Amino acid sequence: MRPGTSWAVAALLAGASCAPGSPDGGAGGAQVETREGAGAADAYVRPSAGGGDLLQGDTVPWFPSWTRQDLDVLRQTVGWAWSQRIDTLPIGQRLARIGEAFVGATYLPQTLDPPGPERLVVTLRAFDCVTYIESMLVLAHFVRDAPRDILDRQEQAMELYQELLTRIRYRGGQLAGYPSRLHYFSEWLRDNERKGLVELVTEELGGDVDPKPISFMTSHRDAYRQLEDADVYADIARIETTLSSNRRHYIPQERLERVVDRIRTGDIIAATSTLAGLDVAHTGIALWKDGELRLMHAPLVGSSVEISDLPLAERLRGIATQDGVMVARPR
Repeated sequence: MRPGTSWAVAALLAGASCAPGSPDGGAGGAQVETREGAGAADAYVRPSAGGGDLLQGDTVPWFPSWTRQDLDVLRQTVGWAWSQRIDTLPIGQRLARIGEAFVGATYLPQTLDPPGPERLVVTLRAFDCVTYIESMLVLAHFVRDAPRDILDRQEQAMELYQELLTRIRYRGGQLAGYPSRLHYFSEWLRDNERKGLVELVTEELGGDVDPKPISFMTSHRDAYRQLEDADVYADIARIETTLSSNRRHYIPQERLERVVDRIRTGDIIAATSTLAGLDVAHTGIALWKDGELRLMHAPLVGSSVEISDLPLAERLRGIATQDGVMVARPR
């Protein structure tokens, strides 16, 4: 729990898993390895011993957002993806195959808010539910767009990764302080649709309008150190007002089983929240496995990236703080 987060808010957030509008967000600690005969996951991530704050460590000169360990994960993952010709797959399958390679990576929250002003944070060794999606989406585009010799030019490789991550994580693709980060996942989806990176398909799947206003961050101001600044608080309040006035759709959990056959592997799933003022409680990647739709995600409970044991609809029914889903298709 971040210093300054009240125990009451922490209790709410524990039920909300890794809600992106919460102070529970980040990544950190594992190594990519290769193995023979492993099928889809010829590269996988094994949590490293000891854990710890992965933002502190062996940083790359001139690239303070990176550690050498994260750079190693990038190089090994991209090399593996090229060797398996994953770059030739459609974007959804590409996203899912790369996502599977990171099953087992450590769940580690609160890494997007290191001390000091807002800056880009790169973590490829562990994830929360949102940074997992962001990182997999970046890698899915990186392996297709990057020139084959880029791994021999590490500065250019890091620059390209940072450009893609900034484009995905920040409003309009521009890092301009804490309010420019897409804290609420419904806005993350809409903003990345405008950028051409995803297509919202919830409405065409028969989704209803979600009428609940968005206000979680300002309603729990003491949980966010950045909101101590009056100007930042006012900016977040304006963003919440705008988001509350926009139409957003969700598929209620009682109707999800009727449409699961229209959800594809690689679709981005956002579980909507029952908590007052919060739009999305959890996120993951859809994966058809053994004839059932599963969720590949970084859960708080379970402590590592996993493929859910239960089908998506059944899993959702068992979580009181989640009442439906939004669906976006990567482009």
